[in-house]
Amino acid sequence: MKKPSRIFRVTALSLVVLLFLSAAPDHNYGAQSARDMKRDIQNHLKSTVGFLAGKTGSRGYMQLDNLQSAADFIKAELAGYGYDVSVQRYTAKGNSYENISVIKRGEKTPEKIIVVGAHYDTVLGTPGADDNASGVAGLLELARLFSDTSPAKTLNLVAFTLEEPPFFRSGLMGSHMYAEQLKNENSDVEGMICLEMIGYFSDEPDSQTFPLPFFSLIYPDRGNFITLVSNIQSKGFLNRIKGGFKKGTDLPVESLSSFSIIPGVDFSDHRSFWKFGFDAIMVTDTAFYRNPHYHGPGDIPSTLDYERMADVVIGLNAALKELLTTAY
Repeated sequence: MKKPSRIFRVTALSLVVLLFLSAAPDHNYGAQSARDMKRDIQNHLKSTVGFLAGKTGSRGYMQLDNLQSAADFIKAELAGYGYDVSVQRYTAKGNSYENISVIKRGEKTPEKIIVVGAHYDTVLGTPGADDNASGVAGLLELARLFSDTSPAKTLNLVAFTLEEPPFFRSGLMGSHMYAEQLKNENSDVEGMICLEMIGYFSDEPDSQTFPLPFFSLIYPDRGNFITLVSNIQSKGFLNRIKGGFKKGTDLPVESLSSFSIIPGVDFSDHRSFWKFGFDAIMVTDTAFYRNPHYHGPGDIPSTLDYERMADVVIGLNAALKELLTTAY
């Protein structure tokens, strides 16, 4: 048999190599996509926090123009992602306030609802970068990431007003108004996720403090983790979210399911959902147990860690995807 020509052998070898490369999985491309996704999330988070805590500033209950500026920004962002935006208006101390919400309706079991919420008001006098522009930024990013999806269950995304004093723990909290409406409508709420301060992290020793001394024997002393907090009733819901979160990111996550007697356990909008019998958790950087700028003028955008904030969003995105597709 005549030997193949050199040109033929080179051409055949080239074809084999090309076929192999086209069939081989492109792991580098996947990694690059993940890096690009995280970078995009970081940029969006930083932009949102910059607008709310930088350009708009303090959003106390008497600062009606600033609150309206924040509300208009949130509505415009959500509408820009293709959502139909709804507003729940109500009156407190003679002024009008509004919750802002959008719904991603489920295709298989739309009656099952997962709620994700964050408050956009602040204590008077603080720019509120961490408390709670960070939570609102996370909410808007989750809205963006889910805008082109088709979940099995329904996802409600809500920006609440009036979480802070003097309305905290009262029936005039925006989240109380919203949860009460869900209860009155006999809504089948599977659980609620409250984003409450998700942007402050520290690798310094003893940067994490605790409500009770023995907690230091259980949890890290460095504030480099995110925390999931629930009441005893919601422990199962918390564990589901924690499991899904870990599939999306390597960011350390700790959890606590306990009674409200521990200071801080019920210090946000998830409390309103507990009041109406719904499962709910809080996602938090632990607020005043870590962030020295809590409720002060130093709570500014430059103090936040946007890379780890992005990890929080990526972890929650993974958890929500699982929640919205898994029967329960």
